[in-house]
Amino acid sequence: MSGSAEILAAFRELANSKQLDRTELHGLLQDGIHAALAKKHGANVQAEVEINEDKGTIRIVLLKTVVEEVTDPSREVLLEEARFEDAEFQVGDVMEIPVDFAEFGRTAVQAAKQRIIQRVREGERTRIRDEFSGRVGDLLSGEVQQIERGKLVMMLNKFREAEAIIPYREQNHREHYHQGEPVRAVLKRVEDTPKGPRLILSRSDALFVQALFKLEVPEIQQNIVEIKAAAREVGSRTKIAVTSRDEAVDPVGACVGLKGSRVQAVVNELGGERIDIVPWSPDPERFAKLALAPARVARVFSDAVSRTIQAVVDEDQLSLAIGRNGQNVRLASELTGWKIDLYSSREWMEKGGEVPLFAPLPDETDTEADVPLNEIEGLEIGTVAVLAEAGYHTLNDILDLDRDDLLRLPGIAPEEADRIMAIIDELTTEEDADGGASPGGR
Repeated sequence: MSGSAEILAAFRELANSKQLDRTELHGLLQDGIHAALAKKHGANVQAEVEINEDKGTIRIVLLKTVVEEVTDPSREVLLEEARFEDAEFQVGDVMEIPVDFAEFGRTAVQAAKQRIIQRVREGERTRIRDEFSGRVGDLLSGEVQQIERGKLVMMLNKFREAEAIIPYREQNHREHYHQGEPVRAVLKRVEDTPKGPRLILSRSDALFVQALFKLEVPEIQQNIVEIKAAAREVGSRTKIAVTSRDEAVDPVGACVGLKGSRVQAVVNELGGERIDIVPWSPDPERFAKLALAPARVARVFSDAVSRTIQAVVDEDQLSLAIGRNGQNVRLASELTGWKIDLYSSREWMEKGGEVPLFAPLPDETDTEADVPLNEIEGLEIGTVAVLAEAGYHTLNDILDLDRDDLLRLPGIAPEEADRIMAIIDELTTEEDADGGASPGGR
């Protein structure tokens, strides 16, 4: 086998291992040969490189312009020297000088190979960045290649050249892995490093639980069911809030699966971690009630300014609502994005009874007239939800609104706006007539 054939075979093997096509291989090989020529003949060298892979040959021709006085030997040749080869040469002609591939020598060949490897790496970095920059939250699988100072260095199954790690803080410390062991993890972010992009994977983030549910629940893959929020204390408990775009599909039931098969598959992957699946709601008060499951919540009051929820539970539900070491209420707070303060019914009565603690005391103003919208007779559930989304939760919140204010809210039709105004008029008139009687006949 000739030298060029050996080089072609070696480069072909290199290209195959890096998943390059033939056109890309030829381009890289030509670039590498030009780099080697420049190292041997000068930076401005001009050449033609023809690669015939079928014959296993590489034809290299230096191109030098014929001149009367040479100023750049890498691309020019003296007229007298040119006429040694052919007496017909004139100034301005281009002389073709064949180059034997063997002339490169080991150093020149190595330079060509390094150039190709460099280009391959640049291509790999671009492909990795393009492949994974939009896949944060996706579940990836691979095996532990090595363990370095607590972090797991991974080799991915479908993109083996990508650098991927699970840092110590992204691991579930109840789990222990060994070299060669298969692992699934979620892509948390892509970091740029001097050596190229690095994939940061996680098994401790709530994203990992969401990715597992996406794998197990077809309705999530089909975008019928959506996980709107998730909160996790790794190794112990996770809460997820789900909603459905199709009224016929129960989002909680879809995630639980027949006889709990879907959620059990996720629990098994998490080593027995507890999972609470609750319906999501745009109403922060209703959402807080749902998020505190499995505890039953009697009453909730919200303050939009401080994003705080006051939740009242019966005595026998208090410890369940709080959870071990405060875990349940902590996760519910993280899930909703609101601070949740818990009160037993006894504590609540001692602090003011039915009056929300956010409001002034009764002797300062008539707060008994401030009734949650969902307790006012005549207001539809959908209307209450629209008002809650806009930040209106009680009667006092909407007393000063006029018809135009209501019409500006999405989902409030003119007839509904008229009905709300009539309810407000009826309640406030009743209040004045009765000397402060509770609205809605309560």
